[in-house]
Amino acid sequence: MNSRRPDLLAPAAAAVTVVLWASAFVSIRSAGAAYSPGALALGRLLSGALVLGVLLVVRGEGLPPRGAWRGIGISGVLWFGFYMVVLNWGEQQVDAGTAALVVNTGPILIALLGARLLGDPMPPRLLAGMAVSFAGAVAVGLSMSGGGGSSVLGVVLCLLAAVGYAGGVVAQKPALATASALQVTTFGCLVGAVGCLPFAGQLVSEAAHAPVSSTLNMVYLGVFPTALAFTTWAYALARTTASRMGATTYAVPALVVLMSWLALGEVPGLLTLGGGVLCLAGVAVSRSRPRAAAVRAATPGSTPEPQPEAASESAG
Repeated sequence: MNSRRPDLLAPAAAAVTVVLWASAFVSIRSAGAAYSPGALALGRLLSGALVLGVLLVVRGEGLPPRGAWRGIGISGVLWFGFYMVVLNWGEQQVDAGTAALVVNTGPILIALLGARLLGDPMPPRLLAGMAVSFAGAVAVGLSMSGGGGSSVLGVVLCLLAAVGYAGGVVAQKPALATASALQVTTFGCLVGAVGCLPFAGQLVSEAAHAPVSSTLNMVYLGVFPTALAFTTWAYALARTTASRMGATTYAVPALVVLMSWLALGEVPGLLTLGGGVLCLAGVAVSRSRPRAAAVRAATPGSTPEPQPEAASESAG
């Protein structure tokens, strides 16, 4: 029974990440009404770093090995720092549908960079699944986009966010070979927070006048979609390829649609629903593997993983 425990934990960790990242889009829009992009990113990172630091001390984990610092530093700058600032900024320039559509080019970039820099395999099922999911993301994005709600600057910022996200994931993967998920996330978050310190003055000034709800949303972003979700992401990423993990995030648009329906009473149209279904179907295809190829495609040391992983993650 114990040998199967990691098989179940990895897809469960990925599912936690996807759900919390989906909720982050709503919180960013709410907190962004009172906080500027840099201040919101810094407040989120400081909240996350505080929680992660406490967990690191409680678990008795020290500094990461020297060999992991390069990946931690690059992912901290690109993903925790740069990505969060430009995503916050971009979401203020374009509507939610356009932002989700452009940012969802990230998994495609991850697959390309992973194949080039990490030697990740690109089996036909992965490529087919990503194509289906991206088509779904396009449908969701178009259905949620408001006429005239986008700007060239906003689209460019969201595209830069996708590039930062992809680069951060690919840099993070090698670091997880020698450091724990908690170490990689904690120190990546700290690197991002240090990089955002120039926004400290804005954060203090805006926090003094921001509504309590906006500040709570900022703290929520730090504790859950950052501290918890980035740690569960790193845990799952250590046990599969960057390309497959990137493809999993295509479930996010479908979950955002569902959350808006349940929490806000925003009934989605047929195009939105169809796009959400395509996103989930694509994730199912990209996570599945032929039985004969399962052992070859699995991460070394985790051979029993493939079948449970595909079953769990295809459910969202």
